[in-house]
This record gives sequence, structure tokens and C-alpha cells, in this order.
Amino acid sequence: MSPISASPTPKTIDPRDSIAQERKAPGFPIRELTYWIDGGKKATELKEYIMLELERDPLWRVNDNPNLTLAETRERSMKKIRRLADQAMSHPLENTMVRMSIISVVDPGFWTRFGVHFGLFVGSLQGQATPAQLAYWMEKGALSMQGITGCFGMTELGHGSNLAGLETTATFDAATDEFVVHSPTLTSTKWWIGGAAHTATHCSVYAQLIVDGRRYGTKTFVVQLRDTKTFELMPGVNIGDLGKKMGRDQIDNGWIRFTYVRIPRSHMLMKHTKVLRSGKVIEPPLAQLAYGALIQGRVSMVSDSANVAKRALTIATRYASVRRQFGDGAIETKLLDYPIHQHRLLPLVAQTFAMIFAAREMNSSYRQLMNELGRLGDATGAKANEAIKNLKETHATSAGLKAFCTWMCLNIIDQCRQSLGGHGYSAYTGLAQAYSDFAVHCTWEGDNTILTLQCGRYLVATALDARKGQPLPANLKYLTHAVAQKGKALPAEPCTGSTAEEVSELHVLVAAWGSVAANAILSAVSAFEAGQAKGMSKDNAYEFSSAARLHAARMHSYTYLLQQFVVQVEQSPAALRPVLTLLARLFGAHSAVQHSGEFLQSGFYSGSQIEALKTFVNSACTEVRKDAIPLTDAFGYTDYIINSPLGRYDGDVYEKYFDLVTSLNPQKPVPYFDSLIRPLLERTNESELGPELEIDQEE
Repeated sequence: MSPISASPTPKTIDPRDSIAQERKAPGFPIRELTYWIDGGKKATELKEYIMLELERDPLWRVNDNPNLTLAETRERSMKKIRRLADQAMSHPLENTMVRMSIISVVDPGFWTRFGVHFGLFVGSLQGQATPAQLAYWMEKGALSMQGITGCFGMTELGHGSNLAGLETTATFDAATDEFVVHSPTLTSTKWWIGGAAHTATHCSVYAQLIVDGRRYGTKTFVVQLRDTKTFELMPGVNIGDLGKKMGRDQIDNGWIRFTYVRIPRSHMLMKHTKVLRSGKVIEPPLAQLAYGALIQGRVSMVSDSANVAKRALTIATRYASVRRQFGDGAIETKLLDYPIHQHRLLPLVAQTFAMIFAAREMNSSYRQLMNELGRLGDATGAKANEAIKNLKETHATSAGLKAFCTWMCLNIIDQCRQSLGGHGYSAYTGLAQAYSDFAVHCTWEGDNTILTLQCGRYLVATALDARKGQPLPANLKYLTHAVAQKGKALPAEPCTGSTAEEVSELHVLVAAWGSVAANAILSAVSAFEAGQAKGMSKDNAYEFSSAARLHAARMHSYTYLLQQFVVQVEQSPAALRPVLTLLARLFGAHSAVQHSGEFLQSGFYSGSQIEALKTFVNSACTEVRKDAIPLTDAFGYTDYIINSPLGRYDGDVYEKYFDLVTSLNPQKPVPYFDSLIRPLLERTNESELGPELEIDQEE
């Protein structure tokens, strides 16, 4: 019998050496790119200061989070509340905002618990209260959490996205000058209310305003839930715990039911709609301005999507640069050197840069809008009309981007998790919990499908207005050549290039995506008009065209991200422009290949040009691979923020992974050996056969 020939054992390479190789000759100045991503040297230094501060604070230990129970998770989260509340009061607002953006990556559940008070409860006061009311609640301790901890009571058991359909009522009692807040049905129970179960003393409650039997729509009321001294529930308030969730267990979500709870009339927030002592209701001339403050949460989630994606990709690319599998030589091949792995991860890096720059523009637009609304006051006329126009645009853009970017980020997390192989399933490697924690972004602050449809409705309305000669907003200028004033769609000008380089130039990709988005919007317009031609009402025609609207909004979002990417490329320092240009082209081209049918349908690219785009994507992945580690290093997250042994900066993944798992799970006797395992192993095959039967004896 001949001996079995064994392949030689591959040579072992220290993973620290593998990752060090990746940093030997970066194609751009890494530190300069970090500054560009963060918004400048000062911003980066502040971020690094806060990251180090958190890392050295025992309260902010995070590596053992997977082993904590629900009760332990919530208790640890609560211990951090006071520390951060004190810091928020003693530090500049800019410092607090940066701190919160970092915490959203380090401990997203705590970020939610803290943000419910400062972002949602205090935000509702700032956005809906009169100056006198705001001053009153600030004096009561709303901002400092001294005497008041707040929650945000919008969502109900039976209603979420449909704000106008909320069932909770606030009925004015003229005899006592009070509102009576009531939950008339089971489905009117406030549900998913963060902070309600254990923490909140007050709640900004969204309820239907009723005066003299007439409904005036959903308004905001401050309702006390608990006695601030004894923490006992107030009369008529019933609260329960929603318990274990898919993720973010740090936040104590609960349900609230109100049974004829009386509050002073002054506890209705009256920046916009006002109810006088006499019961007279004064509604603002521009009621829609009241919803400007609600955009903030959606804007913040665009930024959060970029930040969380940066962490996931840092873990996945670093691991791929040290993990070796197979190969045809003495040394196994790095995962990152396989073309399929490059295609798996590197387009996601480009997507993340696109989200970073879109978030920057979205935040800038939101700040400009809120400043404009703040200056407007109760004014009417041309300024008010312009403000409403800007509000609609910002609302639609933020709605579309919130949905688009949170969906994109959730996919990035999962693709990165899968790229880790079996280790990605471990709670200790960082991405399983990241997925569970981030998934809620796709449904809260507006279900993603509903928000995408809202964006699509705006796009259809804007295209129809453009046909009538109305000017287009800047991010929809691509419709200029697609929509004629008399209702004719002008044909797209097709791409004339043929080589991979020619069809993937940035200006060509921008035109290509503009053509596809315009085509999708015009298709949605046609579907809407077809509905109206069938005799449908305007709202029903919009529903009839919902699938086309959803698609149009998605194509527009791709176009918007590419547009903002190009702006940042043009504004970037010369040393960064080549790598950012390459990433922008990879984002535009890879996304186009993924939706190649749209480009063929619009007539912009031919089949052979799509093949040329694929060739470019292949070569772009090869080029980006050379700087994969420097690019993710430029995200600027420390090992503490990464919180994954597989994403360590030094590449020492196996030692640290083994140490973490064994330290958090020390060897012990099996606790249920005597009660369960021993009886299983020692059971016999003997069985009770029952009595002997006479009939058997007769045989």
C-alpha cells in the first residue's frame, strides 16, 4: 500500500506582519483624509480626545457586553446617564454632539436611551414650545435632567408612520382650563416608548386636539408620568415594560395608557397652534412648518449610517488583510487578494464614502432650513412660500436618504459579517450585535418604505410643476433636459464612449445616473397620470403609482449620493483628489452595473458599454485594494471604538480573539451535568413490557 502523499504545510505568517505590509506605501496622506472626512483637523482632534476619554473611563467598558443580562445591560446604561448629563451641561454643544456621534457607534443602545431625552423630548420642547414655555421647562430641569427625565410619546400600538391617524386624545375642558389626555382604545396605547418603562418622569405626548367637539389634528402635550420624588405613577397613568428586543436592550422601551389624565392648558406646546382660555383655537397660517423639527431624527440617521458602516468595514478589511486561505504556493493567500473578496468589500467602501459626504450636505441643508424657519416667525408672503418650498425639499430628501442610507448600512454590516466566515457569527467579533442594533433604523423615525414613497411623491409633484415652468431645486436639475414645459419628455443623450475609461468618467456617470433617475421619475409621473385618467382621486392616483414612486426615489437617491460625492471630490485637497475620484467612479459604476437594466432602458448605455463598465469595476477594485487598509485607517476609529478582536489595528487577531473568548467564558464544571446530562447518559434500554397475555401462552 503506497503512502498517502500530503501537501506541504503552508508557511505561517504573523498576522501583524501581514497588516503592516498594507501600510508601507499608502497612495495618499492618511491623516489628511481623516481630516477631510471629519471636517478638519480640529474636529479630528476633538474626536480623538473623546475616544480616549471614553476608553479610559471604567463606566464605558464595552468588551463584555455580549455576556450581560437584560437587567445588567439596562443598569449599566443608567449608570452612564448622570455622567453624560453632567458633561452635556458643562461642555460646549459641539463637544456634546461629537461625543454622541461616537457613542452611537460604541454603544448604540445607550445612545438611544440618552438621545430619547435630549434629542426627542428636549427637541420637541425646542421645536414646539413658545419661548415662555421653553423657559418654564428649562427651569424645571428638562435640559439638565435635574428633576425631569423625558420620553417621546408618538408611536401607538395601532399607528406608527401615520401621524394624523393617532388615536390618543387631548380634549379641552373649558370649565377647569385643562386638557384631558385619554387612550380611548387598546390600539391607542403608546407603544415602543423609549425610557417609559423605568426612566421617564414626563412625556411629550402626541394626541388629537379636541375643542368643543371639533378635532384640530395631532398636537404635542407634556404629560407627567411619575411623581419626581417617589417615582410612583401619576393618577390615570399606566405603564408597562416591552421587555427583550432584537437589539438595543440598553433602552427601556415601554407602553403607556392614559385614563382621563388632566394637565394644565399651558402644557400643550403652542409655538404653532394655540388654544386660548376661552377655548378659541388659533391655527398658524403655515401649519406644515410645525413639522420642520421632526426632520432632525432622519438627518441624524444618515450620519449614523455612515459612522456605523465605517466601523463594520474597518473590521472586515483588516481581517481580510490578515486571514489567509488556500493558494498555490507555500504561503496561503490573503482573503483581500482574491478578486471576489475585493468585489465583496471594496464597492462597500466606496458606498460608505458616498454616505459620509451625503450626510455632510444633508446636515448643512437642515441647519440652513431651521435657521430660515427660526427667522420666519409668523410671516407670510414670498418669504413664507420660499420657506415652505425649502421645507418640502429638505423633508423629501431627508426621508429618501434616511431610508436609502439605513438600508445600505444594514446591508454593509451583514456583508461584512458574512465576509468574516464562521467568526462573524460570534457575539465577540462585533458585527452580529451591530446588525441587531442597527436594524431598527429601518423602521423607526418612519418606516423606510413609507419614507421612500414620500420622497417619490415629492419627485412626481416636482416634475409636474417643472412641466408648468416652475424652477427645479438644485439636486433635481437633471430633470431640466428630461421634462419640457409642454409635457414632452426629451430623449436622453446617450453615452458616446466605448472604452472602460470613457464610460466611467465622473461627468459621464453623473449624466448617466441623471438620465436613469429622470426616466424613473417620468415613469412614476406616467403611472400617476394613468391613475387620474381612470378617474382616481389625487391620493388614490399616488397609491396607484406607488411601485413606480418607490423605484424613482431609489434611483434619485443614488443620483444624489453621486452628486454630493463629486462636489466633495472637486473641493478636496489635491493630494486626496485621485483616490476620492477613484472611489466616486467605483461607486457610480458599480451601482450602475447592479442596475444595468435601468441604463439600457433609459438609452444612456448600450449593452457593450455596460460590459465596459464591468471591466472598469474590475480594474477599480484592483486599484482600491492597494489602499484598502489605509482607506479604512483614515476613518480614524481606535481599537476601543472598533471593539472587535478581528478588527485590531495591529492585526493580532487570533491571540486577542482567543484571549477575549476564554477570559469571558472561563472553564467551569457543567452546571446541569447531574440534573440532565448524567441521566441521559446512564439511562438503560429496559422498558416495561406489561403483563404476559394468555393468548400468547396458547400458542
